[in-house]
Amino acid sequence: MKRPFILLLLFFIQFVSSQELALVRKKGKFGFITKEGAFAIEPKFDAAKNFSDGLAAVKENGKWGFIDNTGTLVIPATFDNAKYFDSGICIIQKNTSWFYINKKGEILKGAPQSDKLFDFNNGVAFFRQAGKVGLINNKFEIVLAPKYDVIRAFQNGFARAAKNDQWGIIDPTGKEVVAVIYDEVGNYINNTTWAKDKKTYGIVHNGQFIAVEGASEMGEIGTQDLVAAKKNGKWGFVNLQGQWIIQPRFSKTKPFSKNLAPVCSNDKWGYINLTGKYVVAPAYTDAESFSEDGLAAVKEYGWGFINETGKLIIPTKYEISIALFGMFMHQEKGFIDGLARVKLSGKWGFLKPDGQILNEWYQNAEPFQK
Repeated sequence: MKRPFILLLLFFIQFVSSQELALVRKKGKFGFITKEGAFAIEPKFDAAKNFSDGLAAVKENGKWGFIDNTGTLVIPATFDNAKYFDSGICIIQKNTSWFYINKKGEILKGAPQSDKLFDFNNGVAFFRQAGKVGLINNKFEIVLAPKYDVIRAFQNGFARAAKNDQWGIIDPTGKEVVAVIYDEVGNYINNTTWAKDKKTYGIVHNGQFIAVEGASEMGEIGTQDLVAAKKNGKWGFVNLQGQWIIQPRFSKTKPFSKNLAPVCSNDKWGYINLTGKYVVAPAYTDAESFSEDGLAAVKEYGWGFINETGKLIIPTKYEISIALFGMFMHQEKGFIDGLARVKLSGKWGFLKPDGQILNEWYQNAEPFQK
């Protein structure tokens, strides 16, 4: 009987360590809940930060340490400040100095000289020498020698980089996936970005620049193969070959998702399909792209949610916001993996797709993280 019990215990430990938890505040103390709404770690900390790379910083008796997903303090609370783990490394503060540590809490040495310490993200960290920025890996090996004036934070595994006022995009190995030759570049998804070459805006797809006729501005790249572009003061959409597919006639747009895009006309938002035809008539003061769950956040006096036919599923009475914390940023306003982070009457919580609250409301709630 011992072997089945040990296997069951190992499965339980593996499940606990792999699940996402959300940081919440209740009665002035911080703890973590599961996606079922139960407390995985009871609210007992004076302060805490979200999980990242399997560990979360918590504050006890004025000092910071780290817990695992079971709430066990695996790195004692001896630091004056702490950030977020990535690739097994985190920045902490002792007195007035900052150091890298590993998951044993040991201070690491051997990183190249840098004007300051930068967080690890996507397995690499910036380091800056003589005003130029490069990349190191978690072994403190130089992946990219300092040569750029600026490298922006990695998003979706890619970062915008600039040299001599020209911009391009690099990956975590330091490879230029978009040559650093443009006056501006956008975000990078599916081998695609937008760029400005002197006075001409266009699409860069698979490394090739394709001018968009008449474009004076471009929108962010979404998950589908249509990109918003502005011409003569109005917004429409072009394909990845730079051709106008939906003629510019809207005052504002947001990216396509689930074959629908939020668009604004006469200060009201609705949704169009891939042909530019309205599926949801303009009726809202704001609107967001559809999530993978098939719901989109829409605003009247407050925020609610509609389905892909435009039916209001959850009443427009909530506050929602982009979640910003530490080195993480969740751009989505609304449902992420089946739950939506919302605020009502000064309290934060998570809504299910049927509009029911997940367990209870909290003084604060942050997105789920591992």
